[in-house]
Amino acid sequence: MKAWEYIKSDFNAAMDNDPALPRNFKGALEIIFCTQGFLAITCHRGIHFLHSQLHIPVLPRFLSLIVRWWTGIEIHPNAKIGKSFFIDHGSGVVIGETAEVGDHVTMYQGVTLGGTGKDKGVKRHPTIGNNVFIGSGAKLLGPITVGDNAKIGANSAVLKNVPAGATVTGMRARIVK
Repeated sequence: MKAWEYIKSDFNAAMDNDPALPRNFKGALEIIFCTQGFLAITCHRGIHFLHSQLHIPVLPRFLSLIVRWWTGIEIHPNAKIGKSFFIDHGSGVVIGETAEVGDHVTMYQGVTLGGTGKDKGVKRHPTIGNNVFIGSGAKLLGPITVGDNAKIGANSAVLKNVPAGATVTGMRARIVK
């Protein structure tokens, strides 16, 4: 998939998932200029290319810092993110270096895809499947896997793998469905 196709899929995800946006030209302008999740992921796509394909040192990290100041969303340049990614009300979102996010993932403000240690050269962050919903304030920590079509409840602390299709919730998240 080409960069433009990823950006178009992210744009469509914002249009489809944000009920506050009008489905017209005004809504399109709001996404392009005012939707912090769309702005952060669009910038990340270019920054990720600089980091992973061109292997440019320092500049991608510096650019991601600027994007964090601008949007309140921190995405490490090495994080791998699939198409149709949507962050709604994104302030406080943190996506770590070895995180992998599948296609059609929706997350809300305050979500952390973080590590649990300082090991270098190993997978330290979560892998998120396709069609996953992650509620506000959820903390997914460590090299865990969240299966396709899973739902993570708001303010959940997820430290263990989540099976496909499961719904988890709670401070020590447990499967409730």
